[in-house]
Formats: sequence, C-alpha cells, structure tokens
Amino acid sequence: MNLEQLLTKEFGFKSQKIKKLVGYDNKNYLVTENNSRYILKTYHYSQYLWDVLGSENKVLIALKDSGLDTVPSPIAFLDGSFIKNISHNKEQIIIRLLTFLEGEFVGDTTPTMEIANAIGAFVANMNKKLNSLENYVLRARKWEWDLQYFPLNKKYLSAITDSKDRNLVLYFFQHFEKSIVPVLPTLRKQIIHNDANEWNILVKNNEVTGIIDFGDIAYSPLVNELAIAITYIAYDKEKPLNWVIALLKGYHSVNPVLEEEIDLLYYLIAARLCTSVCNSAHSKKTDPENNYASISEVNAWKTLRKWIRLNPIQVKNEFRQAVGFSPIEQLALDRALAKRFQHISPILSISYQKPIQMEAAAFQYMYDTSGNTFLDAYNNIPHVGHSHPKVVAAGQRQMSKLNTNTRYVYDVLGEYAEKLLSKFPKPLNKVFFVNSGSAASDLAIRMAKTHTKRQHIMVMEHGYHGNTQTSIDISDYKFSNKKGQGQKEYILKTSIPDSYRGKYTTTDAGVLFAKDAINELESTNESIAAFIAEPIVGCGGQVPLADGYLKEIYPAVRKQGGVCISDEVQTGFSRLGKYFWGFEMHEVIPDIVVLGKPMGNGHPIGAVVVTDEIAASFEKGVEFFSSFGGNPVSCAVGLTVLEVIEEEGLQQQAEEVGNYYQKELRKLQRKYPVIGDVRGAGLFIGIDMVHPETKNTNHQLAQYLKNELRNQNILISTDGPDDSVLKTKPPLCFTKNNVDEVIDAIDNAMLQFYK
Repeated sequence: MNLEQLLTKEFGFKSQKIKKLVGYDNKNYLVTENNSRYILKTYHYSQYLWDVLGSENKVLIALKDSGLDTVPSPIAFLDGSFIKNISHNKEQIIIRLLTFLEGEFVGDTTPTMEIANAIGAFVANMNKKLNSLENYVLRARKWEWDLQYFPLNKKYLSAITDSKDRNLVLYFFQHFEKSIVPVLPTLRKQIIHNDANEWNILVKNNEVTGIIDFGDIAYSPLVNELAIAITYIAYDKEKPLNWVIALLKGYHSVNPVLEEEIDLLYYLIAARLCTSVCNSAHSKKTDPENNYASISEVNAWKTLRKWIRLNPIQVKNEFRQAVGFSPIEQLALDRALAKRFQHISPILSISYQKPIQMEAAAFQYMYDTSGNTFLDAYNNIPHVGHSHPKVVAAGQRQMSKLNTNTRYVYDVLGEYAEKLLSKFPKPLNKVFFVNSGSAASDLAIRMAKTHTKRQHIMVMEHGYHGNTQTSIDISDYKFSNKKGQGQKEYILKTSIPDSYRGKYTTTDAGVLFAKDAINELESTNESIAAFIAEPIVGCGGQVPLADGYLKEIYPAVRKQGGVCISDEVQTGFSRLGKYFWGFEMHEVIPDIVVLGKPMGNGHPIGAVVVTDEIAASFEKGVEFFSSFGGNPVSCAVGLTVLEVIEEEGLQQQAEEVGNYYQKELRKLQRKYPVIGDVRGAGLFIGIDMVHPETKNTNHQLAQYLKNELRNQNILISTDGPDDSVLKTKPPLCFTKNNVDEVIDAIDNAMLQFYK
C-alpha cells in the first residue's frame, strides 16, 4: 500500500498531494487535501516510541482543550484513534496525522527584540497551561535531549574530532555536574515542549502564531524550557545577552521565574549548546549524509565560544536584574584586602594598582567577583589553560583512588617518568620529582655539589631560581635587591648576555659575552661546581641569551669539571614554540634540567632531570625523599598536561601564535619608538619600553600600560631591573584573535598616554 492509498483508507482523503519534508530521525510529509494542509508523521515502530507518541498526542489535545489554538492538533483516523501501527514497505511503522500551522519560522525572519520578548511570553503561557498535566510515560522518559540528563551526552564526546572543541565541551560537562546536578531534585518539574527553537516557532508581525514539533516533549525542570528557548534566540547573535534578557523578561512577565532557577541558566544554556554539538558530531559520524542533524552546529559552536568568555557572575546578575532580583553580593575589595592583610603579610605582593578579586577561570579567561572577564595574556602557570577539564578530571580521578608517597609502588609514577623523559635527549634519562620549581633548583644545586665535590656556583645576572635559601643564594634578582642578602662567597656572577642593551650588540655578541664569562671562570681561585642559567632570563626582562653564548660557555664549565644546569621552569614544555625545551634553541644539552611551574598546570609539581652519571653520584649519599614529590595525583596531572600539549597541538600553536604576536608587536614598534625591543620566542615575549633618544628604561610608561590594559580587562605584567619590560606569557591555548585584542589595547593605551 502506498501513502496515497493509506491516506484514503485511514482518513478518507481522495485528492491528496504529498511532499516529503526533511527530518532528523523520522520521515515527515506535507499533505494537501481540499485546500487543507496536514503533516503526516511516520516512525520506525518500537513499543517505547509508541507510548511516547501517544503521550504527545494527549498533550496536544490537552493544550487545544485549554484554548491554545497555536499548536498542531492530532487528526483522528476513520476509526477514531489518533495513532496507528501499520505494515508499510515490509516494515512496521507508526503513523499519525497533525494539522499544519501556517506562519513564518523565526529562522526565516529578521528577528527583533519584540519577537524575542513575545517568544518568552508565549512559551511561558504554554508552560502555565501544561502545569497541572500528568503523564507517567513522560515522567519515565530518560534521554539525551532532556537537559536534566545532559551527562548522557558524554558518550558522544569522542565524536568531536577537534580536541580543543572537545575539551571546551568537557569543561561544561564538569561544571554542569558540579553546579546543576546537586540541585536537580529540588527544582519544580512539569511537562515542557523542550525544543522551542527558531525552526519550531512561527511568527507574524512580531507576534508568535504557533509552535510545532512536540517530539522532544519531556517531564523536566521547568527552567529547562526557558534555558532552551533562550539558547536558540541568542545563539546566532553578536551580543547574545541582549536577546536573552528580552526573552527572559517576556517569560517572567507571564510565568515568574524563581531566584534559584535564574542562577542556573548560565550552565543550562551551555549544556543545551553542548548537547547540540555532541549530537551533531555523533550524527556526522554515524549518518554523514544527514545534513539536517548538523543544521545548527556552526551557530552552536560560535555561541559556545562566546559563552566561555562571559563571566558566570555577570550573566547571573544581568538575568537577576532583568526580573527584579538583587545581584549576587560579593565582598567589597577594601574589605577583602583588609581580611587578607589580617592574616597574610603584605610582603606577599598583589598585582596592579587596582587589585583584582578573582572568582574563577577557564582556558585563557579569568573571572572576577564583579562579573568582569579578563583575557589572560600573563599567567604562564596554567600552561594548557585555566581549569583545563582533562587535567582537572585526571587529578580528581586519581585523588579519589590513591594519593601516597613514593615509598610505595604505583604505575603512574613510572608512566609519567617515562613520558617526561621521552621529551629529552638521551643523556638526560633520570628524573627526581619534587613539588615546586624552587625545590627543584635547590635539589639541582645539591646534586651538582655532590657530583663535582665542589661548592662554587656560577650564576647569571638578573637570574631567578626560586624561594628556598639555596635558590635565593643563586638568584641575582633576589640577592642583589637593595633589600636582599647580598652575594654569597661561593657565588660567581656573570653578566647577562643581552644583545639589545648590553655591552655587546653585534651579531657575535653571544661569543663575546661568553669569552668574558670564561675569563671570569678561569681567573677565579676556585673551580665551580655548576653554571645555572635560564635560556630566556625572565626577571632580566624576558632576555634571550645571545646566540652562541651557551655553545661557548658550556664546554668551558665542563672543562673545569663543573656541570651545566638549564632552568626550564618558565621556558619548558613547548612554551617557546619551535622548541620543547629552551636549551634546544641554543643547540646545547645540559647535564641537569630544572622543571616546575607549567608541569602541573597549576598543581604544585617540580622535577630535576639529570644524566645517569650524576644520578649515580647522588645515589651514593644520604637517601633522597620528598613527601609530595612524585605522588600519584601529581603524576596523573603531569601526565595529562603532556597529553593535552600533544593532542591539542599546543607546541605548534605556541609557535604560530607567538610568531604572529611578535609580528604585530613590531608593527606597533614602528608606530611608537618608545617600544625599544620586542624579543622572546613562542609565547614568551618581552616588550622593552624605552626613552627612544637614549634607550634608557621607561618605567613610567611600562607601568601605565600594564595598569591601563588591566582597566581594559587584559592581563599582562612587567619585569626587568627597572620593571620597564612588558611581559606576556599566556596559556598556550591563546589565539591570534586574542593577540589582536592585546595589540588593539596597547595601541589604544598608547594613544591615550600621548594625548
């Protein structure tokens, strides 16, 4: 039996015209009979679907009986039923017929704020009419498109091919589980339409004329209906919050939202966007020919990337204000500072003239307690991004399973050590884990002294290696400070090989600086145990060691019987883009490498990597033990950081974005001669502010720019002997668009400064 015969037999139609419509997972047809139009819907039979469709019909009939004539009405078969299971083309299918609603889809119009407001009011009115309707089939329904069951979509994460996109979605899964799941049992629930999108709502003259497709109907928290409608009115807009507020006001005016519901909307909206992209990815994988399933994917991704930039506190407060609730109260800055200084010494300094009260962070964005979002172009500790969900999950998972010390045997210690050492050249094949870069520097010096049986250490001018006593002793940045302890007798300090403002500025500056340092080595009465330097001297003003310097000085140190230490706490783990480790840019291999900061993406972990020979010397002494070094949680976190760097291609991103960053900064340099030098590698960049006539440091301008960018919600900082070098070392997920924001902000700040 064909469809024409079926319609004649079951509904008495005689002159019908049939047109197939696009659909997601069922076949729909537009039927015209005597100038009346209907929708014939067909489905593959299952008992579950039969029960759900029967419930949907009951809801539509109830809405019609309530006086709402802007929804489809089920059309009865000749025998009086509203749904049938028949055999068609050798398969069992379910069929039903609905009235066709006339009107224009929101998706085909140029929407207005009036439409957004009207949609809110319409959906609210529909929800009020559904409030008392009961249906136990719908109560029992549990599936991916019902937001209360959002975690069911996790199984589709692997279908998202881009790892950065996948981890963005994973971030919102984690926050849904933290912020939404615990309160779900307390929310008011009822039957909701569950899919008030732009292709289901009909409008005319800024009024809603109908809503179709109740196929996603669910018994769910009422606020989910609002969250879904909000998602689709906003998800293709340049400024989504404006549209959200218009719809929210319309809804609240008809069916008031509760205060506890308002505060959930930020993560519910994100969850709906994530549901959309997860299911689109899954559909592309399982049914690549079905373009309908991916129709909204592009806009969903765009909105999701905009959403991560919005501070959840800002969103909550704007939503609260829209419906008349008071904003979330936060501790005032002056009170927060007073509380801090009541227990914390002011020697622990605070950034910026106007300090920032931070509440949370995600990837390259940080959120303060006032609702502002800051672009983080400064913090190099959250190496792969603030709160990176894979790193968070690894720590949580391991912490819930086992956390102990290295006196026990556990697999993740060996796994992490093997993975970490695979990133080093072969001579460096033993690792000692500690819990900070400072502890690593301290241990490296201890190992060097043990191996060489000498005490003297050669250090770099302006170098910084940590906060332990030994680390301070080898850090010129600390001991030469006017408040510092002064240079210890066992320390030999050599000049920083700065080819911009140093003694030598020609192409052979590195060789010349090295000759001076070697002369100092040879003229001292004591042979040194070690020479330690950063490949790029951070506290010196982001100064890369001049080309050829280490290639000259390393052999001279070894000739005396000393060892060479590379401090990679800031430069390591692919921050420099082309090079995974800073020593690689100088074409040398050190004997000892110090690691810290980015290893754990904010989790406290450090390490010393050495040769077999040095490890063997150290093993002859007293036992080495670190309570927290190499613990299972640290190892799980560190291992995941390495995995994220690889799977997200962050080394290549650091190189590409870093090169672009320096290129754009040099354009500014040509415009503003006060930018004396742009230097660094990858996403480790210094911008030396000067008085152009003399090349003297320009402390005032650097401080102005740092604080002015902070006022524009962009975080950078300053460094160097006169604190006159802007430093920018953002998380490696930083993008070229982020660079453009920083460049525009510096440009605007410069223009203001010279007005």
